[in-house]
Amino acid sequence: MAAIDGTWNTIVKSPLGDQKAVLIVKTDGTSWTGSQAGDQGTAEITDGVVEGETIKWSMSIVVPMPMTLTCQATADGDTLTGSVGAGAFGSFPMTGTRA
Repeated sequence: MAAIDGTWNTIVKSPLGDQKAVLIVKTDGTSWTGSQAGDQGTAEITDGVVEGETIKWSMSIVVPMPMTLTCQATADGDTLTGSVGAGAFGSFPMTGTRA
């Protein structure tokens, strides 16, 4: 179990305003599974990669439009920092705290 395992309350600063979500992380060696649930829906994470206390993943969304987001986040104690890449729309900062 890595220090990043657990439930995180996250906020992504996007052009549509703050996007709040709950991220659940369960690591297994160099991979992880979990889910991310917020106002825009829920996405299951099946392709997560673990590098130390950093996780990386992608997820497909349909709201507000269909696209694939590329994400990464690093845990430092009970704080999470990272980014969400939205293709041509750029990359947006993500922060979180352990639930």
